[in-house]
Amino acid sequence: MNINNITSPNLENFSQIQQQNHFFLLSDGVDHSDLLTLFLPQTWQRTQRIIGQACGRGITWFIQTSDLWQVNVTLRHYYRGGFLGKLNKDLYWNKNLRNCRSFAEFQLLQKLCESGIAVPKPIAAHVEKLGFGFYRADLLSELISHAQDLTILLQKKPLSPHQWQKIGKLIKQLHNVQVCHTDLNAHNILLQHPHTPQEKCYLIDFDKCDERIGNGWKTENLSRLYRSFLKEVERMHIHFNQNDWQNLLAGYQQE
Repeated sequence: MNINNITSPNLENFSQIQQQNHFFLLSDGVDHSDLLTLFLPQTWQRTQRIIGQACGRGITWFIQTSDLWQVNVTLRHYYRGGFLGKLNKDLYWNKNLRNCRSFAEFQLLQKLCESGIAVPKPIAAHVEKLGFGFYRADLLSELISHAQDLTILLQKKPLSPHQWQKIGKLIKQLHNVQVCHTDLNAHNILLQHPHTPQEKCYLIDFDKCDERIGNGWKTENLSRLYRSFLKEVERMHIHFNQNDWQNLLAGYQQE
């Protein structure tokens, strides 16, 4: 694959490609040749495009692609956690390709982007089918540049009431399109260009998130976020109090 031939992705269209037991979802504009190499860190290491990484269950790679796709990207392989992850690090089971982890997250991110909600743009998803319904998965999505998660920012200084209200408005936008962020916590909310006129809020990490009917789940989703802030007050000594939460709720309640 010649990465210099890749053009900018278009979220209005995407392609599904099969190459033997490998399946791909691609934003329009992503080169269809030699697709597997897109999901190998070595591809980007050879061209000196790795600009950072984050370690969790595995390594998430940060890749310089702004000259190729207008945005830099993250490359994430899906790993299991908990006790099961010690026995089986990255095999999942689902016979429905659409519901495989990377495909589901790609399609949800695309829906949210098209709804005007501030989330990372999906670039490409990969599923390797291994038989009997088992698979491995990878995702390329936008790296939100010049951004920090709330726990980092709140260790340094408090947010203003206006900033908390912006966060509440973003969560309300998500709930208005009936999407539940099942891991809604302080780490998955980013502020880009914080404390500047260009500041913007983003939500990230939509693995295992889903669309739901009705409204009953929304209060519990907010409660989950509240508990995460209290946890980080104890663990990371972040600046957070009841007035901050009330300001977030005020933003959430605005139409």
